[in-house]
Amino acid sequence: MIKIAVTGPESTGKSTLASDLAKEFDTVWVPEYARYYLANKQGGYEKKDLEIIARKQKQLEADYLKRARNNILICDTDATVLKIWCEVKYGTSLPVIEEWYQNADYNLYLLNYVDLPWEYDPLREHPDKREFLFQLYLQTLESANKPFKIIQGDRENRRKVAISAIYEVLGSGLKHFKHR
Repeated sequence: MIKIAVTGPESTGKSTLASDLAKEFDTVWVPEYARYYLANKQGGYEKKDLEIIARKQKQLEADYLKRARNNILICDTDATVLKIWCEVKYGTSLPVIEEWYQNADYNLYLLNYVDLPWEYDPLREHPDKREFLFQLYLQTLESANKPFKIIQGDRENRRKVAISAIYEVLGSGLKHFKHR
């Protein structure tokens, strides 16, 4: 199973890219549990909520893994998002997030750049820290030696670059791969 994590700062098109890639590779994509959790919480959140979100996101990923087709799973978020979110908001991460991040088995991280216009969303917190956050993602992935590709440009360019990067991971061994 090839697992792809779509990651990066807020308002960089992660959900759109995840959806586009799932269509392209005829598979499913794992939605971001934090959106559901925080929208239903209706109010502020605390550090302990991020532990709940991390556990549920990891479980959601395991559930979707069973439904993935063509041996590819696209994940709209990953432990990197929660790690950086927790560190920026609270100064440190949580053990459950660190363990997930260290043991993550994604074949590729698609790191979305901050060149798309900011779109307001009541769940987003840092419209003025986008470049700073991108640099944190970049440093975090590089320091852990995670395989990643920076994704930038408009929606179509992002899609094309991401598809090409996924094919690099897939390699030439998948001649019978069912491609749209």
